Amino acid sequence: MASPQLIFVDGTFAELAQEMADYLQIGEQVKPALEKDQREEALQVIVKASSYLNSVPEKEFTAAYNLLIHLVLQAKEPKKYLPTVCGNLLKPITSSPVHGFTLASGALSTVFNLLDVKDPLRYNVFMQIVRFLRQHGQFELLKPRLKNLELWFEEWDTDEEDQLKLYKEVSDAAAESGDEEFAYHYLLKALGTFDRDDQEDITSEEAQRLSLKAVRSAISSPNRFDFQDLRVLPSVQALSDSHPVYSQLLDIFTEQDLEDYNDFREEHEGWIEKEKLDHERLQRKMRLLTFASLAASTPNREIPYSNIVKALQIKPEEVELWTIDVIRAGLVEGRLSQSKKVFLLHRTTYRVFGEKQWRELGTRIDQYKVVVDRLTGVVRKAQSDVESQREREQQEIERKLANVGMGGVGGPGENRRRGPLKPRTEDDD
Repeated sequence: MASPQLIFVDGTFAELAQEMADYLQIGEQVKPALEKDQREEALQVIVKASSYLNSVPEKEFTAAYNLLIHLVLQAKEPKKYLPTVCGNLLKPITSSPVHGFTLASGALSTVFNLLDVKDPLRYNVFMQIVRFLRQHGQFELLKPRLKNLELWFEEWDTDEEDQLKLYKEVSDAAAESGDEEFAYHYLLKALGTFDRDDQEDITSEEAQRLSLKAVRSAISSPNRFDFQDLRVLPSVQALSDSHPVYSQLLDIFTEQDLEDYNDFREEHEGWIEKEKLDHERLQRKMRLLTFASLAASTPNREIPYSNIVKALQIKPEEVELWTIDVIRAGLVEGRLSQSKKVFLLHRTTYRVFGEKQWRELGTRIDQYKVVVDRLTGVVRKAQSDVESQREREQQEIERKLANVGMGGVGGPGENRRRGPLKPRTEDDD
């Protein structure tokens, strides 16, 4: 969005309103009401004629709209007039085909920023901003503001119904811009506004329609492999009654394998094509998910090529390509051993984590414990050997010192002396 324009005005409401009316060429209609201090009546006429501003010269546009915004915000109930003002800005700025988007976005930002941060009217203006950016295919300009959305909802005391409307608008804007991640993220937020304790709410036509949309988006996305955040939503769980086949398909993508998917296709022959789902895309995704499940259930961290071929129902020469794909998808980490014909697994991602996975984790922990105990035993034996060697060396040193001490104070040379010492004389020379 363009930066908001600061508003500098000087004059009484009556003076400024008359100036605005004259500019809109309705001065004579407004004058009697202003002379009687009938501000609301005068403002109604001005706002009704304000669409004229979309055709004023480009250099006058911002100043004219700033004055109109100032007058509207002085009203007792600005909410009566803001929809019209914002609605005008969603229409083409005929006087400026090139810069019309910038001019209109600047005016919308001015309205939003001049309202008090806790004013619920900000919700309505922001909705118009979202629609404006969606209309012009400028979703990227909206993204930075979305991080404040939950905080704004608290400040505006926005109810679930209005939250739902805005989340849907944001999701649709993201989808139209090609941003699947944002579209899916805000679709889940929209589903989260339905009251999980109200069966009628979560099974409503709107809740089921959005739930179905989310399921289709999740299973079709080439980059989404985790469905737990979707599956736990009460409205999505309710699909088991309203759309049981979709619910079954979601279960397969959440925790089952390629063989289950193929069985599903046979059981519901022609259904995927009828629903305009892409079988090739779904099958490829199921192969990647099956590879992840195979890796997660492998206890010794080595997956033979033959196991991969069987689980993914592929040719032996395709193992390397599918291994590269599953690593790129972030589902596993590891490397191929061509000599041993195995995939050496370093890390894997659990698709779900339930009782079965807890058992597998327990088995691995037991295996790790055996290895750790074995290593601990080796380390302790090595420490014991070092201590024993140190003790032997210490004993050897003490023994040698003891043997040296047995020769007496004079030392070994003393044993060669043959008689008592006598004083030295000249004859000795």
